[in-house]
Amino acid sequence: MASIVKRLTNQLKSKGMNNAEGMAVSLLTKYGELKDGKLTEKGKKRQALGASGRAKDRAAKENGRSPKDYKYDKKTNQATLKGKK
Repeated sequence: MASIVKRLTNQLKSKGMNNAEGMAVSLLTKYGELKDGKLTEKGKKRQALGASGRAKDRAAKENGRSPKDYKYDKKTNQATLKGKK
């Protein structure tokens, strides 16, 4: 199992989701990161970013900024603008 699938599965389990692995595979397939249970090119790129890179990328896309403008908080798995608390 790809590490991106394991990470999402663990996140869903921690939120009390039943069948977390199935839901993780379903979500990643929906987002185009998995196809037939294997990573797509997009999935490989997202996995290579790591958790911090994905969080920064999500925040940057949401706010129209560069991922370089963000710092990662591993406790919350979220990225915030540098210089802000």
